[in-house]
Amino acid sequence: MKNLLFFTSPIGLGHASRDIAIASRLDADITFVSGEGASRLIGDYGFKVKDLYRHKGFEVDEHGELKHALRWLMGYWSYYKKCKVIAEKVIRKSKPELVVSDEDFASIAIAQKLGIPNVIITDVLQTNFTKGSLSLIERQMNKVMKKMIDNSNLVIIPSNGDNHDNIVYVGPIVRDVDPDRQALRKKLGFNKKTILVSVGGTDSGRFLINKVVETYDRIKDAIGAEMIVVSGPSLNIDAIQVDIKYIGYTKNLHEMVYACDLLISLAGRSTIDEALAYGTPAIFIPIKKHFEQEENAMKCGFKFEDIHRLEELMLEKLNGGRGKTESGNGADKASSLILNLLT
Repeated sequence: MKNLLFFTSPIGLGHASRDIAIASRLDADITFVSGEGASRLIGDYGFKVKDLYRHKGFEVDEHGELKHALRWLMGYWSYYKKCKVIAEKVIRKSKPELVVSDEDFASIAIAQKLGIPNVIITDVLQTNFTKGSLSLIERQMNKVMKKMIDNSNLVIIPSNGDNHDNIVYVGPIVRDVDPDRQALRKKLGFNKKTILVSVGGTDSGRFLINKVVETYDRIKDAIGAEMIVVSGPSLNIDAIQVDIKYIGYTKNLHEMVYACDLLISLAGRSTIDEALAYGTPAIFIPIKKHFEQEENAMKCGFKFEDIHRLEELMLEKLNGGRGKTESGNGADKASSLILNLLT
């Protein structure tokens, strides 16, 4: 059986979620390398995983605005260099026939240095966190990233688009769910209309939880729905509302997204893809000045300022009905492309 190393970015849980969907379709001896909550999620699905990466998340203030972007980029560059040391030790010891990286460019740098075939999975081909004179460092980082992308055997983009050069668009990559939604609701204990609040695997979403809980407290009697808050493995939330269920970490958030009647979330790519694929009504509030989340939210018709009209949006979405469930085969396409490189 072919030996494959799968490096997964530990920033949030979205990368791990889609990588699990891909890896479950691969006939290979797979070892993951990641960190923190992402490692836990991957391990809970039965995969071998090395919990080696540690990363400091974004700094988001109580109003939901990304702060000190340049400082974060400098920290990321330091993190990248540390990860290169870790990745080189793992790759030299494992001698993989293929390296797959979901936005962990440190492992790609080492794979290309050692002449090992490599695959990049990424949502973005360049970052845009800073502007003006402050963007000089980011532009240099983007040049490094572009060179790795150009030199990779395959670049998989989990969205729709036109293929070119070594870049292939496969569409959204999501985990499978039981198509019997009512049975799933029963299993999860969803006994009435359910609002699910999710802020991913980082500690950046406290502002959204606070605003949603405040809004729900005003309208809960009118909407007759229960609320479940999933804060993730990195954010500790005091359960101050007795009529709200608080959950930290869960391995089956995708099932909850499918089973709920309304999802309220940050604008992370994987969560958006799950909601769209499962037909779940959703509200996506991006972190302010986080270019990727703002772009994701805009494509779904939302912007940061919508946080100030949550009451209106919640009532509208709860009364609007579900969308069409889309089977999608992004995970199938991605796994087939990767397997072709292993044969």
